[in-house]
Amino acid sequence: MGQSISEFLGMDQSMYQLVLLPILIFLSRIMDVSINTIRIIFMLQSKKAISTFLGFFESLIWILAISQIFQNITSWPTYLAYASGFASGIFVGMIIEEKLAIGRVVVRVITRQPARELIEYFREKSFRFSSVDATSEEGAVNIIFTVIKREALPSTIKVIKTYNPKAFYTVEGVKKVSDDEILDERSFTTRRIFRR
Repeated sequence: MGQSISEFLGMDQSMYQLVLLPILIFLSRIMDVSINTIRIIFMLQSKKAISTFLGFFESLIWILAISQIFQNITSWPTYLAYASGFASGIFVGMIIEEKLAIGRVVVRVITRQPARELIEYFREKSFRFSSVDATSEEGAVNIIFTVIKREALPSTIKVIKTYNPKAFYTVEGVKKVSDDEILDERSFTTRRIFRR
């Protein structure tokens, strides 16, 4: 196959093996590893159809790349291209995942200062949240839990830092939100007292 491709392109066989083939393998690995990264994210979101669709193309591209390596087993540049493409694919996949901002996250905010302004912001944005009065080793604190779309995370963190730069917050991924399809976006608030 390598011979036929090189002849079709009017390229010398050695030039094909040293230059064009490694480039093709490098690009193929970037594509299939990037697809793999996105597929895993969709799997964690229980998106069965799109995960299956992506898995088909991921495996197809991988088979094409690895078959070329076996057909040119003595060509060391293909090994470097394969490994470099794999590493680059991870990087590219992570960038794509950040841009897609798929799914939802839980944001927990712990603050010793009154959180009225932050709660009001969540109400204005129609975020579902819970506000809890709690006690820590340093005294009374307010804990706010909210579930938001990942695309809203950067702006939410910016608001948290604006209202209280010293607030402690954590962010965790969410696989599924109960009744996500039928719940409206009206906020609700529950307040409870927790003591040590």
